[in-house]
This record gives sequence, C-alpha cells and structure tokens, in this order.
Amino acid sequence: MAAQIQTVSVQESVFKKLGAFLIRYGLVLVLGWIGAMKLTAYEAEGIKNLVETSPFMSWMYKVFSLQATSNLIGVAELMAAALIAIRPLAPKLSAIGSVLAVFTFLTTLTFLFSLPGWETSLGGFPALSGSGGFLLKDTVLLGAALYTLGDSLRSKQA
Repeated sequence: MAAQIQTVSVQESVFKKLGAFLIRYGLVLVLGWIGAMKLTAYEAEGIKNLVETSPFMSWMYKVFSLQATSNLIGVAELMAAALIAIRPLAPKLSAIGSVLAVFTFLTTLTFLFSLPGWETSLGGFPALSGSGGFLLKDTVLLGAALYTLGDSLRSKQA
C-alpha cells in the first residue's frame, strides 16, 4: 500500500513538473511566434481591425504607421517571451516578462468587447465570431502568464 502511494506521488510530481515546463515554454513559444509574425505585413494587416477598434490601442495608428504599430506590438511580445524564458537564469527579469504578458493578454481580451466579437447572424452572444473565437484562447494564456509571474516571484533567487 505504501509503495502504491509513493508511486502515485512520484507520478504526480512528474506530471506537475512537466505541466509547469509546458506552461512556461508553451507561453514563450506562443508569444515568440505571434510576436515574430507581427513583424510581417500580413500580420500587420491582420490585426488592423483589432487595434483600430480598441479603446486602449486605436491611438497608435495616429502616431505610427500600420507596420510600425504592428512592429512595436511584436517587439513587446518577443521581449516578453525572451524574459519569461530566462527564468532559470534571472527570475526577476522573468517576472517582468510575465507582467508584460499579463498586460498583453488583458489588452487583447478587451477586443472581445470593442470588436464585433459576437456573430450576429447566429443571434449574437454567446455565438462567437471568428475573431471572438480567436481571442477567447487569451484567457488561458493570461492564466499561464499569471502562473509564470507567481513562479518567478517565488524563486529563491528573486
């Protein structure tokens, strides 16, 4: 009986460590990939409707060009990804990257309310439009960013 309990405990520990690794480096992968895409004309055009309808970001097109705005957002996402990734070396810097990611996902979640996020042809809420469905995943990414923030702050080196 004791051996069974110990085996379950070891398995639980392995799954927890693997899950924590995938949360952190999955977040790094998503932020890095999406951030790099922002440096392309295709993605700059793709986020135009999101940014121009945002009460927090629409001002950017008055100051910067379409591509410059996308580049700025992309660089912020790439920086957040890099900082989150270096947690084993620099937990304090990693915490800063997580804070950047938290703000990124809080901002993108506001697009659900500033963009037509509901599909009117299906009766509106709760039927999500293509953009609404795309943005909904950011709730999970926000949770991952909060997890990595807490993990970085908890570090003995922080």
